Amino acid sequence: MPELPEVETIRRGLIDKVLNKKIVRFVVKKRRLLKNKASQVIKLLQNNHFLGIERIGKLLIFRLHRGQYLLVHLKMTGQLIYRWGDKLIAGGHSTRKLDIMPGKYSYIIFDFADGSQLYFNDMRQFGYIHLVDHQEKEKIKNKFGLEPLTANFTLDAFRQRLKNRSGIIKAVLLNQQIFAGIGNIYADEICFRAGIRPDRKINTLSLAEVSNLYAACQYILAKAVKMRGTTFNNYRDSDNNKGNFVKYLKVYGRAGQKCLRCKKSLIKKTKVGGRGTCFCPNCQK
Repeated sequence: MPELPEVETIRRGLIDKVLNKKIVRFVVKKRRLLKNKASQVIKLLQNNHFLGIERIGKLLIFRLHRGQYLLVHLKMTGQLIYRWGDKLIAGGHSTRKLDIMPGKYSYIIFDFADGSQLYFNDMRQFGYIHLVDHQEKEKIKNKFGLEPLTANFTLDAFRQRLKNRSGIIKAVLLNQQIFAGIGNIYADEICFRAGIRPDRKINTLSLAEVSNLYAACQYILAKAVKMRGTTFNNYRDSDNNKGNFVKYLKVYGRAGQKCLRCKKSLIKKTKVGGRGTCFCPNCQK
């Protein structure tokens, strides 16, 4: 699933590509990806345009000219692919091949007046687009937890989110109502940088370990955003650049390989909260 760095990369890139372009057509080929009546959304989008793109956690929020918002969540296999002429730029879930657009899984299409198009691809159809007003948008945003890389993400606020909890560290990091935007890849990398096993209980952490975990959240996610996310297969950001954070992965996807830090132990893979989890038995306690 695309996580905070990948979705933020999409947001930044699309700002330069789709803002203030008239939407001349909106096509819905899979009704289940739309939370509203198709006719309602089509009518509102006709000759409308995007004024801005926000993000909270893994959710993109497209602000429309007429005071409405399109919420876009890519979930497991969603992609946003922008095309102009013969150039294709993909963001979201990785793919081995980008076919000529529209492709087999191009279920929602935005046609712009300049001839460019934005495709919402979703092979497994878990993602969605939801048209909301300001009040509903704020209500949905308030369901999200504390987000790293924002001014509100202080050490004190981080400690408060963990206070009186006894759950597993990784499960808490992945809980979007506690911390918004962290997914499986970055949870593993955060725990490794902090030197903490992802299956530790929250109530076993010392104050120093909590501080290390907080600092690791900031470092890993800031680095990943700077590197435009993590690349698997042919992922590209909106300027056709690969996400380079894959070069910095220490544990995720490295099961059975020698730890890059201690050079002794092999990275172990296990299940934590039903999620595949990688860690170093020597470096993480």
